[in-house]
Amino acid sequence: VETLEMNSPPTQSPKPPLKPPQIIEAITTILTSEKSDPHSLTPFIPHLTPLIILSILSSKTLASRPATLLSFFRWAHNHIPTFSLLNPTQTIPSLLTLLSSLFRHNKFADAKSLLVKFIATDRRHDLHRSILHPERSLPRPSKALLDTAIGAYVQLGRPHLASQIFKKMKRLRLRPNLLTCNTLLISLVRYPSSLSVPFCREIFNDAIKLGVVPGTSTFNILINGYCTENKFKDAMELLNQMSEFDCQPDNVTYNTILDALCKKGQLNEVRDLLMDMKNRGLSPNRNTYNILVYGYCKMGWLKEATRVIELMMQNNLLPDIWTYNMLINGFCNEGKIEEAFRLQNEMENLKLLPDVVTYNTLINGCFEWKSSLEALKLLEEMSGKGVKPNEVTHNIMIKWYCKEGKMDEASNTVRKMEESGFFPDHVTYNTLINGYCKVGNLAEALKMMNEMGMKGLKMDTVTLNTVLHNLCGERKLNEAYELLTSANKRGYNVDEVSYGTLIVGYFKDDNVDKAVKLWDEMKEKDIIPSIVTYNSIIGGLCKSGKTEQAITKLNELLENGLVPNETTYNTIIHGYCWEGNVEKAFQFHNKMVENSFKPDVFTCNILLRGLCREGMLEKALKLFNTWISKGKISDAVTYNTLITALCKEGRLEDALGLVAEMEVKKLGPDHYTYNECRSPCTY
Repeated sequence: VETLEMNSPPTQSPKPPLKPPQIIEAITTILTSEKSDPHSLTPFIPHLTPLIILSILSSKTLASRPATLLSFFRWAHNHIPTFSLLNPTQTIPSLLTLLSSLFRHNKFADAKSLLVKFIATDRRHDLHRSILHPERSLPRPSKALLDTAIGAYVQLGRPHLASQIFKKMKRLRLRPNLLTCNTLLISLVRYPSSLSVPFCREIFNDAIKLGVVPGTSTFNILINGYCTENKFKDAMELLNQMSEFDCQPDNVTYNTILDALCKKGQLNEVRDLLMDMKNRGLSPNRNTYNILVYGYCKMGWLKEATRVIELMMQNNLLPDIWTYNMLINGFCNEGKIEEAFRLQNEMENLKLLPDVVTYNTLINGCFEWKSSLEALKLLEEMSGKGVKPNEVTHNIMIKWYCKEGKMDEASNTVRKMEESGFFPDHVTYNTLINGYCKVGNLAEALKMMNEMGMKGLKMDTVTLNTVLHNLCGERKLNEAYELLTSANKRGYNVDEVSYGTLIVGYFKDDNVDKAVKLWDEMKEKDIIPSIVTYNSIIGGLCKSGKTEQAITKLNELLENGLVPNETTYNTIIHGYCWEGNVEKAFQFHNKMVENSFKPDVFTCNILLRGLCREGMLEKALKLFNTWISKGKISDAVTYNTLITALCKEGRLEDALGLVAEMEVKKLGPDHYTYNECRSPCTY
């Protein structure tokens, strides 16, 4: 009897895994449906590989749907781990395929946006390599791709990568569009490199060879590049070359060159260029006049700057607030504060309301040329007219209070600054530190320095050197050395003055070994000492009785191409005399005279004192007479040195004779002279 087992369900065999063609067909169907739902793609996530995604993006069925392809690409990026931006090598073939579709349908904005997003995470520049050296399986880069890629790399601040793609276009004889060229040129001009502008010119020339017709904007970009490097001759040559390409210079062209010339103070060239501008039928615009006002004010030519404003009005161009602010600043710099106030009234009559820059300039001018009372009145007027002080206003007040030693007022201004919503910046702190050092309050200066560091602000080198100087002045040499050696960790920039300050401090503390050691440390750090710093160590060694060691430093500075000055020579001569070696002092003196050294009155006084100290009075008198016979200058020290020595020898009559000479030459005599005549001193 046949029995049926109704209770047992039939065994279901597992579904076979989907094959790539089935996956591609299924996803293509979903993407082409009118009500395409991204959630419908979720079941396929485990089955999708970069190769399958590439096949879908290459599908002929989807070829006419660039928006759909772009949406699918973005979906895959967000959901498929092997297809993320973190795995660019797996993504690049699909990206390039999608870009080809976008370009075919003129979706250039979408293409560039996609490139920018991809490049931003492509730290190893895999896409850049794929564009420059595509694999055989990938399509040859199109002109559209290369053009757009240049723009994308430029947008992300990578102009030199963009320029390499431009070079590929050159090799392929593909003509870039003008916008691409201009964008690349702008980015290179702005790039901080000494080679940027020459590279720009090379790209400019290559673009022309490829058939690009430059426009006025193209020339303006390159002219701006030359002007930033002060290559005015090249800028003018380029301006004159514009006509060869049916381009005419515009106001931007001329204003660019005029601005650069004014900043360099080359105002004769400015006049010539203005004439050329007018000959071409171009009228100066407000920007042109403002450039001229700036240039004239910088040179202190205030009459000419005022005349420019008159010309503006004659040409129906009203000055703007920027124009007046520059001119007011010019008059304040020259101390003509009343004229600056006249200009303030003039601008108000023209319905131009003074802004915070106007008031800051006038307040600073009042502090410098009038009084702090006048400056404070302006501050009240400023608030009364609804112009709020900014951080610059507060820093100006702090600067002048510090200069006047009014540190309590400076501190109160900082408090007001914070109450107004402004935070003290590096300018504020540097000013306060210098101010406290000036009034001898080193403890408060160090407190400000530490507070500054806690806020992530850095002292400038001048302020650092001021603190070092004050630490050395208070003989806190260990603290000074600790600050100097920790400067780099704190983000401070040290220079030869920083080291020189502490070297002098060690010499004053009679710690010659530490001074010399610090000198060696400075040289090891490739900090090149100037003649001033060399004079510091030479002076320290000489005063420490180590004149021969000082001579080695003299030879060192000569080997380094530095030229010794009178201080250098006088210091060594004084060193020999101080050691009682007058003969060597004269030998050195004579040798240096042969090398164009011109002794001055200080040299004479050093030698006279050296001779007198060693009891060589007759030689001293002979030197003095020779010196005077040559018409050289003498001073009270010269006479007092000899008078003291003569009195010591009991030659009062000769001493009084020199006193009479002093009176004739109106060099005194002073109390010291008379005291020596009354009571001979001993050396």
